[in-house]
Amino acid sequence: MKKILVFNAGSSSIKFSLYEAGGGERLLYLGELSSIGSGEGMFSVRDGGGRSLVGKRTEVKDHAAAFRHVFSWITSHALVQPDIIGHRMVHGGPLHTAPALLTPELIHDIHRLVPYAPEHIPPSLRGVELAAERFPGVAQAVCFDTAFHRSMPEVARVYALPSEVRRKGVQRYGFHGLSYQYILGELVRIKEPSAERGRIILAHLGHGASMAALRDGKSVDTTMGFSPAGGLVMSTRTGDIDPGVLLFLIDEMGMSPGEVKEMVNRRSGLLGVSGSSDDMRDLLAAEFSDPAARLAVELFCYQAAKQVGALAAVLGGLDLLVFTGGIGEHSPDIRRRICSGLGFLGIALDEGCNGRNEAVISGCSASVRVMVMKTDEELMLARESLKLIESI
Repeated sequence: MKKILVFNAGSSSIKFSLYEAGGGERLLYLGELSSIGSGEGMFSVRDGGGRSLVGKRTEVKDHAAAFRHVFSWITSHALVQPDIIGHRMVHGGPLHTAPALLTPELIHDIHRLVPYAPEHIPPSLRGVELAAERFPGVAQAVCFDTAFHRSMPEVARVYALPSEVRRKGVQRYGFHGLSYQYILGELVRIKEPSAERGRIILAHLGHGASMAALRDGKSVDTTMGFSPAGGLVMSTRTGDIDPGVLLFLIDEMGMSPGEVKEMVNRRSGLLGVSGSSDDMRDLLAAEFSDPAARLAVELFCYQAAKQVGALAAVLGGLDLLVFTGGIGEHSPDIRRRICSGLGFLGIALDEGCNGRNEAVISGCSASVRVMVMKTDEELMLARESLKLIESI
């Protein structure tokens, strides 16, 4: 039985899972250390049956301290030596298009990719370094979140920029690849007809949000581009924005590039529009008394519906729409608002099924099937890491 420890490090959080594999994967522990560096961190752990083992305030100043805290808990409570450690790496750049075992050469290459995703790659690399110290000799793997979209045609990847810029790797990459890979695998498993021969839009709506257009099981376009800040309106990220706005912020408002980066990634989106919260649940609760909260919700749904229409145009029609991610899985109201103006595509929801968060929420007469599915990026990480160690 192989033990697989996986890490999904974000800009302000670390999620981790420990699996036992042998004739399938069994979840042993699932945990998260959130709000790193904010003074309001929370460390939580559940066992494979969903029972809470830890849930307490834990203040850590940076990702190094956060990883050390997680490693300490794993070694003192899980009492296992993992056979392989897997890491989600948000960006693979133009060269890395498949999961890989970590080598000194690959680590050097990933360090060179930091400018592509400066909010996300450094925390993941810190985890790699500290895992090597805590578990010497244990193989480590990385799974690149951009790899799923390597099948996009050139016309979907290219920016209208001079060739000397494009040669530096400036292109559209797409993200949430592990989530999309998992959902596609589940659609194949349940024998959904359009999974391998059809036109699908997958909508991962959470703190980060994106959509992907799949034709015959391959990504052909997606809403995020060069970085995870593009595309849909998100909790604290702008989504797509006129580059002239960024120039205005620098030239006319005197903001530094660092200040612009911080605004675009941490102070915009739902938080920026509402001025009060980046949590969709808070905004839905406040929208009838707070016009700014209402506008934030309306903008999120408006942009999401617009992107469904754009991706359906890329696909030449639509057979299946899947909602996933925290908002996509748990907010019937947001799904209803996004779909309400998409009847021309053949989308119509069954209000009862949608309100109950059932697996299929489309109406009987709808020509497009609409589903709600739970994603599992960490399980996908474990599966890909296990494949690598078994190939050695």
